[in-house]
Amino acid sequence: MSVLPWGVWALVRLTGAESGFPAVALIAFTPYVAATSVLPVALALLARRGWVALAAAATAVALVGCVLPRGLPGSAPDAGGPRLTVLSANVYFGLADPDALVRLVREHGVEVLSLQELTPQFDDALTRSGLRSHLPYGVTDAATGPVGGAVYSAHPVDEIGGTDRSAYFAMPRARLRVPDAMPVEVVSTHAMPPSDAAAVPAWRDSLRELPDARPNGRVRVLAGDFNATLDHAVFRSLLDTGYSDAAAATGSGWTATWPVDRPLPGTAIDHILVDHRVAVHRTSVHTVPNTDHRAVLAELTLPRA
Repeated sequence: MSVLPWGVWALVRLTGAESGFPAVALIAFTPYVAATSVLPVALALLARRGWVALAAAATAVALVGCVLPRGLPGSAPDAGGPRLTVLSANVYFGLADPDALVRLVREHGVEVLSLQELTPQFDDALTRSGLRSHLPYGVTDAATGPVGGAVYSAHPVDEIGGTDRSAYFAMPRARLRVPDAMPVEVVSTHAMPPSDAAAVPAWRDSLRELPDARPNGRVRVLAGDFNATLDHAVFRSLLDTGYSDAAAATGSGWTATWPVDRPLPGTAIDHILVDHRVAVHRTSVHTVPNTDHRAVLAELTLPRA
């Protein structure tokens, strides 16, 4: 067995050279490739091919080094402010089960709900299911198909930063006033899927449109369907502006969020990104009937005002 496929994969991952299709789609499966990278090492050792074994070992170390940190919890900042529980879900053209979603909000004490692919009908269904009794504030931009989005909040919306409908999907923004905390801007995030060669430029543009973190300014939380993993260079560039991935911060960065209903290996493309001043205490994923994405939840501590 040749080490070449693993070596090429490691080179692409390390250099961020996944510029086109299908490389952009395939690079999301890097954790699985890293898990199999010991195979060429073992086979080269059995064949007593020392230099090949050395090259295979170096490749395995590189791949494992890319994916291992997201499975190890990191240190949390001393935020000092109030707790905030955030839930994000892609509701799949508004076909998800509204009662199940509201049940999650109620059971986990969710204070911010970020939704993607919100339709007017699903917004109405959430109201009938009692969402507004838990989250009476927010900003919605419902639309037919996969375009809409929303941020619902238990805390007053002091300032709405606009719905920022891009050329692709709505990405509503809400500036929340949480008692004893700095103002928090929450963005319901939905990037284009890199489903074919023609879609890759739009996917990249939609991620680059997202607001950078402002480590010394407004506290931001981006929550939604990024259609990207920690192995995509453009996603890592966004993190480098000052965000932390909540799941990776708690050692749960390998947990898959998509797809739920297809015979494919799972990938983590739904995220909650937080300003580095925000502490992440716990994250989890939850299955909501009738959608192909799992909902992601994060319990945060905000910086004190």
